[in-house]
Amino acid sequence: MSDPTSIDQPGDSRLASNPTMSNWERDTLEKLVFATVQERRSARRWSIFFKLGFLIVALLALWAYYDFNFASGDTENLGRHTALIEINGEIEAEGSGAADTVIPSLNKAFSDPGSAAVVLRIDSPGGSPVQAGIIVDEIQRLKRGYPDKPLYVVVDEICASGGYYIASAADRIYVNKASIVGSVGVLMDSFGFTGTMEKLGVERRLLTAGENKGFLDPFSPQSEKHREHAQTMLNEIHQQFISVVRAGRGKRLKETPETFSGLYWTGARAVDMGLADAFGTVDTVARDIVKAEDIVDYTAHEGLPERVLKKFGASVGESAVRAAYHSAVPKLR
Repeated sequence: MSDPTSIDQPGDSRLASNPTMSNWERDTLEKLVFATVQERRSARRWSIFFKLGFLIVALLALWAYYDFNFASGDTENLGRHTALIEINGEIEAEGSGAADTVIPSLNKAFSDPGSAAVVLRIDSPGGSPVQAGIIVDEIQRLKRGYPDKPLYVVVDEICASGGYYIASAADRIYVNKASIVGSVGVLMDSFGFTGTMEKLGVERRLLTAGENKGFLDPFSPQSEKHREHAQTMLNEIHQQFISVVRAGRGKRLKETPETFSGLYWTGARAVDMGLADAFGTVDTVARDIVKAEDIVDYTAHEGLPERVLKKFGASVGESAVRAAYHSAVPKLR
C-alpha cells in the first residue's frame, strides 16, 4: 500500500494515473514556497528599516543630550577663566548675531562666578539695528549688575555698522591692524522696476487700504513724500547709532566730520581715531589684560536637530518671504 502523504514519488501509480492533480499540487506548493520567501524578505526589509530608524533616532538623541550638556553644563568648577562669546556673520533675527542667541550667552558668562571678564569676538559686516540695539541694552544692564566684570571686544576680519554698534558698548575694543572697523551709518536699499514693466507691457495692480500702505513698493513709482519719510527714519536710526557710539567711546573718540559718515577704516586707523583702543587677539587679551589664560566658550551653538531641519527645508517658506521684503528694512551695513 502506497504512502498517502507522499507527493509525486517515483512509481506512484496514483500520480501517474492523475497527472492533472500532480501539476496542481506542484503549482500550489510552488506558490506557497514563493509566498513564504517573499514574506520573509519583506519582514527582513522592515526589520532592517526599523533598526536603522531606531539607530538614527538614538544617535540624534545622544548628540542632542551631549550638545545640551556641553552648552548648559556646570562651569562653576572650572576656576578663574576668561569667558568667550562669538558673533560671526550678519546681525539678524537668526544665527550667532541674533539677540535671542547672544543674550543668554552673555547672561551665563557674566553670572558665572569663575569668569574674570567677558570677551566678545566679533566678525560681522552689520545687519539689523533692532537686534544690535537689543544686545547693546542687555550689555549695559549686565555691566551695571556686574561692575567688576569688564566686557572686551576683539575684532577679527570686520566689525562694521551693526557689529560696531554692539562693539561700542564694550569697555575696550581690540583689533588687528588690518581689520575693517567703522561704517557708522544706516541704509535702506531696494530696486525699482517701473520702467522695465512699461517696456514689457506689465501692469501693476496693487490694492491698499490706507494711502501709504504701498510704501516703497518696488513695482510702483516712488513718491517724494515716501522718499522723505524713509530718509527721516534713516536719519533717526543714524542718530541712535551715533548716540550709542558717543556714550560708549566717550572722550577716547576723536570725532571728525567723517566719523559718522558711513566710512570704514583699517584697525590701525581706527585706533588713531579712537574707534578702537589697541591691537590684540582673544589669547592676548585673556593672557595680558584679564590675566586668566583659560578661555571658556559660552557661545550658543546650533544643535544637530536644528541643522537637520533647516537642511531639509523646514524654514524654506519663511526664507522666501524674508527674501522678498528684506531690502525694504533699514540695515546697519
